Amino acid sequence: MEATSVATTNQPGAQRGIGAPIMILILLAMMVIPLPPLALDIFFSFSIALSLIVLLVGVYVLRPLDFAIFPAVLLVTTLFRLALNIASTRVVLLEGHTGTGAAGKVIESFGEFVIGGNYAVGLVVFAILVIINFVVVTKGAGRIAEVTARFTLDALPGKQMAIDADLNAGILTAEDARDRREEIRREADFYGSMDGASKFVRGDAIAGILILFINIIGGLTIGMVQHELDMSEAVRNYTLLTIGDGLVAQIPSLLISSSAALIVTRASGTQDMGKQAFGQLFGDPKIMFITAAILGAMGIIPGMPNFAFLSLAAAVGGAGYYLAYVKPKEVEEKETTETEEETPTEAKDLSWDDVRPVDRIGLEVGYRLIPLVDKNQNGELMGRIKGVRRKLSQELGFLIQPVHIRDNLDLTPDIYRISLNGVTAGEAEIHPDMFMAINPGQVYGTVEGVKTIDPAFGLEAVWVDAAHREQAQTLGYTVVDPSTVVATHLSQIIQRHAHQLLGHEEVQKMMDVLAQSAPKLVEDLVPKVLPLGTVLTVLQDLLEEKVPIRDMRTIAETLAAQAPKSQDPVMLTSAVRIALKQSIVQNINGMEAELSVMTLDPGMEQLLLQSIQGSENGDAGIEPGLAETLFQGLRNNVQQQEISGKPSILIISPILRTWLARMVKHSIPDLHVLSYNEVPDDKQIKVVATIGDALPSA
Repeated sequence: MEATSVATTNQPGAQRGIGAPIMILILLAMMVIPLPPLALDIFFSFSIALSLIVLLVGVYVLRPLDFAIFPAVLLVTTLFRLALNIASTRVVLLEGHTGTGAAGKVIESFGEFVIGGNYAVGLVVFAILVIINFVVVTKGAGRIAEVTARFTLDALPGKQMAIDADLNAGILTAEDARDRREEIRREADFYGSMDGASKFVRGDAIAGILILFINIIGGLTIGMVQHELDMSEAVRNYTLLTIGDGLVAQIPSLLISSSAALIVTRASGTQDMGKQAFGQLFGDPKIMFITAAILGAMGIIPGMPNFAFLSLAAAVGGAGYYLAYVKPKEVEEKETTETEEETPTEAKDLSWDDVRPVDRIGLEVGYRLIPLVDKNQNGELMGRIKGVRRKLSQELGFLIQPVHIRDNLDLTPDIYRISLNGVTAGEAEIHPDMFMAINPGQVYGTVEGVKTIDPAFGLEAVWVDAAHREQAQTLGYTVVDPSTVVATHLSQIIQRHAHQLLGHEEVQKMMDVLAQSAPKLVEDLVPKVLPLGTVLTVLQDLLEEKVPIRDMRTIAETLAAQAPKSQDPVMLTSAVRIALKQSIVQNINGMEAELSVMTLDPGMEQLLLQSIQGSENGDAGIEPGLAETLFQGLRNNVQQQEISGKPSILIISPILRTWLARMVKHSIPDLHVLSYNEVPDDKQIKVVATIGDALPSA
């Protein structure tokens, strides 16, 4: 049973695998074993038929990829013709002294009938065929194949990115994307193979020329020396046989070359070449009328072939009239008939499927930056972005959405653009083949390069080439590659706008994760005492003030405890901040026991409290001079803290904290505003400055 099973399993594979070895054996046999004239006739006829089939397939195929086996067919047909040349050369040289029919009827017919038995005419015809094949068709097709292969490979990263972008946007399914990638790979393989296969045709044409001269010289020598033929008979026999052999080989070669040229010059479409040519050449009646007028004018010139030109002008003019007046009526009548026969159906109305959602996080790159995101070109940016997402997700406490990357031809080639929720959040120009040397504040010289600004932190920087990289590092510059520049910029933007990336889905997922360890807490919080929207608002407020939401259990417990007292998100956020004070201060000041802070002058703080308490919406309306004094004092002290390498912290009344934090968020982003009850008990406070000491007296 086992032996039977093995035999049954292997038999189909063995049968499928014997075709190529048999073909190789046939080619070798044609080169080594003398063939009779009848066999040569059969093989030459088959060569012509095969070349016609290949040419017609090239004409009627809709897309070049539909004939992807063509490079291999080109090689096989070339080898087949060369093997036939060897076999026919052997017969011509061995039996040529017996007459022009020594090598079979096909070669004799081409030598006698096609060129009329005149070897001089045969040489001219053969030379013209070789020139057409070698200089015109083969050379042009080879150049087109080379250029097409180059542009196809250059466009490969952009096409792959477009597929990834469509997949991320939901336009394509995973199966569609896989099919598109496979088609792109096949296209690159096909045109790359065609670039090399065109050299086969070129070599075949050269071989035909050499074989012609070798046969003529060898035949004359053999005929006159070995068989003692006179000069005229030897020239007639061997030259006609050689030219007939050359023509029989060159005509299939020209057909195959033409097929190769058609394939590489074809554009993909839904019609075969005949329909495309007719529609594009003869589809405009205006062109037909102008052509008919020119032909008619030439036909009335004395001495010209009037009948030929005038009859052709009439035919072209009639075709133009048909295209302009008759065909539109036929099409209209046909459409009317089809409309009457078919049940009228309403056009599909717009739906929500036609509204594409914006990318939560998007990265668009110019075409010169495509190698940075293409793994096939050793692009590192994709890996860097994944690392940024992982790091920020762990630090902030929620999953950062994927970054949708796509190329944008509207951008300058070296520009990249970062968008959040469809709105541009930042863009910059980088040099993909250089390194950015960033001045961290103290360097010991200058380095040659292109001056710029670091897009992430706004520091002075210089783009340097690889040769000056070590020099820049020696001088104290921080040198990073372009992928790091983009990834760092993206990280800063996500951190700064993290609250915009947190939505209901993310909060619900956080609640689901928390419910696995504290189900009762989540059940009592949402939606019993607080709706999910209020929890979202609190979490967004925390993120907006750079407070991580990793400790979701503490946040949920605080909200559950405070919700019966107040549903106001501002009050709830303040309560959560107090519960997270250890984490907040540690993120700002690390493990230091001493906390260097700034405070407000009591007089200024009292004025601000009175302004807030007197307003209806909780916003303080303060006098411009007082506001300028406040902000200028804060800026000066923040700069001093930065110089000393310490964080800038302002401690004020809980009533003022939310308002003032919102006021300084954009103008003084490095200032951390805390309330008195947000300072942990185990921290020692050191007041380094009091803002508003020089207040003017009222």
